[in-house]
Amino acid sequence: MYPLQIDHLTKRYGHDVVLDDLTFTVPPGRVTCFLGPNGAGKSTTMKILLDLAKADHGHATIGRTRYRDTDDPARTVGVALEPNAFHPGRSGRNHLRVLTDGAGIRPVRIDQTLEMVGLTHAADRHVGGYSLGMRQRLGLAAALLGDPPVLVLDEPGNGLDPQGIRWLRDLLRERAAAGGTVFVSTHLLSEVEHLADEVVVLDHGRLVATGALATLQHAGTSVRTPDPERLTQLLTAAGATVRPGSDTDLVVRGLGIVEIGDRACSAGIALHELSPQAGSLEELFLDWTATSTTATKAPITDSTAGNRTTEGAGIVDVEGAERQVLPL
Repeated sequence: MYPLQIDHLTKRYGHDVVLDDLTFTVPPGRVTCFLGPNGAGKSTTMKILLDLAKADHGHATIGRTRYRDTDDPARTVGVALEPNAFHPGRSGRNHLRVLTDGAGIRPVRIDQTLEMVGLTHAADRHVGGYSLGMRQRLGLAAALLGDPPVLVLDEPGNGLDPQGIRWLRDLLRERAAAGGTVFVSTHLLSEVEHLADEVVVLDHGRLVATGALATLQHAGTSVRTPDPERLTQLLTAAGATVRPGSDTDLVVRGLGIVEIGDRACSAGIALHELSPQAGSLEELFLDWTATSTTATKAPITDSTAGNRTTEGAGIVDVEGAERQVLPL
């Protein structure tokens, strides 16, 4: 079993803070999707996990071992970080041959992985003539060469058509169902709802939500009150995120039902309804990554059921400042 542990990672480029005391765990046997706006720090986190960048503080491990200390990395961790990490003059088959030779993997895996990703028909064509979706498939073939129990993939669905997205989803869920650890960075929120067991959400280098997606989606509360403006001010001041619902309804995230009721009662605000409210992932994502204040609060987790939230403080991410290398 190979859990991924991110432990108090802090990373700066000059005066810019990219990761701010980041801690979370990616469990085996689950598909964990890594979410956040552009510049949130996702790629930097993956680079530190794979020893392609150095943290200023904290550490990241794969199965309790740093990547660089792994005995057989190609058979332990499959990595796809760049869709263009190929020589355009090489064929897809030759690209995989270079990787198998360097990692000591049996050449028979070349044809097996090409078939697995649906590139057998294009195996002998130059990669420079591949579409983005075909390059994504070749990157996945490279990640799967050693049949690793861990997959670390950065935006693997980019450029894939609907059939390709469905194929990728089935592949990743099969790997997780077999006990593998699957860690996927993506912006495709609609696909995350079909794919993810767990989510980890960053905003400006900070953890803002983590846990089982099904639990987090029910972390909101529908509130009906004759005084929505006053209640909104009260709950927002307490750290909640409040959005208008229908009529006099409000959707509140970041405070539990009991605390909402207690605060309203203390303020003399009448409530006509308090009930759990499930939200779409898009709504949740916008709430989680709201950056309207500079207050630092605890992240939402499935264990806290949305009792608190974290909002970023205008931290800038300078991703890609270190050299990109695709590990075997």
